[in-house]
Formats: sequence, structure tokens, C-alpha cells
Amino acid sequence: MKNLSARRAGRRALMGLAGGLTAALALTACGANSDPQGQSEETATQASGSVVVGSADFAESQIIAEIYAGALNAAGVEATTKLNIGSREIYYSAVEDGSIDIIPDYSGNLLLFADPDATAESAEDIVAALPEALTAKSPDVKLGVLEPSKAEDKDALVVTAATAERYNLKSIADLAEVCGEITIGAPSTFQERAYGLPGLKAKYNCEPGGFEAINDGGGDITLQALLNDDVQAADIYTTTPSIADNDLVVLEDPENNFIAQQVLPLINTETVSEEAQKVLNEVSAQLTTEDLLALNREVSGDEKRNPADAAADWLAEKGLAG
Repeated sequence: MKNLSARRAGRRALMGLAGGLTAALALTACGANSDPQGQSEETATQASGSVVVGSADFAESQIIAEIYAGALNAAGVEATTKLNIGSREIYYSAVEDGSIDIIPDYSGNLLLFADPDATAESAEDIVAALPEALTAKSPDVKLGVLEPSKAEDKDALVVTAATAERYNLKSIADLAEVCGEITIGAPSTFQERAYGLPGLKAKYNCEPGGFEAINDGGGDITLQALLNDDVQAADIYTTTPSIADNDLVVLEDPENNFIAQQVLPLINTETVSEEAQKVLNEVSAQLTTEDLLALNREVSGDEKRNPADAAADWLAEKGLAG
């Protein structure tokens, strides 16, 4: 967006006041040898400010948001959460307008959102391309990404074992041969996004006979539609426990329609301090795909744990709880 929101302007005013008080207290405590100009006004403002961590509208994003917020609070950076914001189209705008400062995202899909014509596919190339793509998409707002984690959660086309056997399916290339006979179940955004129906058509010449919009992020409703054969293929994230629990088959993707998807923080660099960025990088250094699988099972499986509780236990286990 072209202008900062009134909320961000108000936050800056408060942060500036708090930053001034912080600098004054530091000068009093350190004595005459301290340099009152040693810390820039911008640094003081950032260091004193609180941040809002958002999440998309599915469980894994909520868990990671709670991990981010918990780690920040443990390190002395005041953080609150604003969960279930919606799809990337919605939460990206929230980072732009300042209503949230940080949100967990997925590298490949974020790149394609910022630049639908991007050609990077490997994890390294995607991360390298993101800064320029974000600047081009939002030239008047300082958005950025921090260090990527080892954790990866990709979209995947998934079928039941029975469907795989019926059509002899191992890959999306196999699916393309019978694409007109199947209905795909996926979030409504799958119809427009580069890796969704446009990607399937461009890379595999696969145009499904039907499409069912199911907006639960590959959750229980999507699973039941698949198991009931209401849809024959579904977009389900690779770290979803229901895949293993129901012997579902993840179709191979030889043309890399679903590119690398490392979990990483998308931030507003104007409001997220260097201290906060360091904490988030420490989280990314420890977060793995295996962690996501375990956390998703706790929250979305039989336990039905609160995302905040699961996040708190993970932080304690990793020594990031303070």
C-alpha cells in the first residue's frame, strides 16, 4: 500500500516516546561516560516497540505464530498474536498496512505471490529471489524475510490408495492422463495461484473434470471429501498427519509444480527490531519438518491441543522458553 496506516503512525508515536524514555534511563544508569548519541533514534524506537504476530487460517500457521510470539516474549520483546487472518492475499496486506508485523510464511508460494513469473525452484534460489520480489511488489513498504528454517511444508496432490490403484497413479504426470475424469478438492485460491490449476495445466496439461472449493487448508472436510470419493485428488500439505493416518498417496511432482517451501518469517522491517529478528532467526535455526509433523499431530490429531500450549512445550524443549 502507498501510505502507512493510522495505526502504524500511532504506534510509531508511542514507540518514539518509549524509546526516548529508554534512552534517558540508560544514560542515567551508565553515567557520564555514556554517549547519548550512541544509539540512533530509529534503533531506540525499534528496540522499545511491541510487535503483533499474525497467522493464516490453518493450524500449522497458528502453531508457528505462537512459537514466534512465545520466543519473542521469552527474550523480552513484547509480542501478541492475531490468528486466523485468512489467506496470503489477506495477511500480506495486513503486514503492508501495519496491523501485523510478523507472520510465518512459505518461501516458494510467497515468491510466486510477489512475482507470479518467478522461475526459481530450489530452496536457495527462492530465498535469494525473495527480497527483490517483495520490494517490487511493495515498493513503499519495507517488507522482508528472515532466515529460512529447515522445516518445509509443501502443497501436494494427494489421492487415496484405492484411487491410486484404480488409475495406476504414482505422479501428477500419471494423473494428467485421466485428469478429465477426476475432481480436485482444494482451497478456492487454488484456482488462481500459479501452482494451482494454472500450474497443473501449464506443466502437465492437466485440466480436471471438476473442482471443489474446500477452504479448510487440507483439513478434516477435505479429508472426508477424499475418503468419500466426492473428490478424487486433493491439495493437502505434506506435514498433515492425516496422510500417514489414512494411507494416502502423495503424487510425485517431476515438473516441480510445487516448488520448495521453507518456513520463514515475513516481517515489516520498519517495526521489527534487530533484537526481535535475532530471536526469530534462532527459532528458524531449530525448527524442522519433523517438528511440524509432531506439532500438527498434537493440535490436529486426537489430542486436539491448543496451538499455544503445543508451541510452549516446543519452546521449552528447544531451550527457547527463557
